Amino acid sequence: MLVKGLYHVVSASEFEAVVRLSDENHPVFKAHFPFNPILPAFAHLEIIENVFDIQIIKIKKAKFSALVSPMQTLVYTRVFNKIKITCDEKTVADFIL
Repeated sequence: MLVKGLYHVVSASEFEAVVRLSDENHPVFKAHFPFNPILPAFAHLEIIENVFDIQIIKIKKAKFSALVSPMQTLVYTRVFNKIKITCDEKTVADFIL
């Protein structure tokens, strides 16, 4: 699991999960852009699988609206096969699975 230690769950339910990302010392942040740590797309997918206890088989649509940095708090909202990720009430990504 590549995201081990990357985040901790602040709260979670069947339809919403709030997670707090670790600092820039996590290997995921160092691997993507070493001098500009951002959360890579695959990490979002692993977080989604973990917090909602689902297995992603197919991604029908993915849209990334903003970069995600270390130490940010993200809200993952699930409505059926749609996942919306927000940070500070701004959308950072949308997925249709």
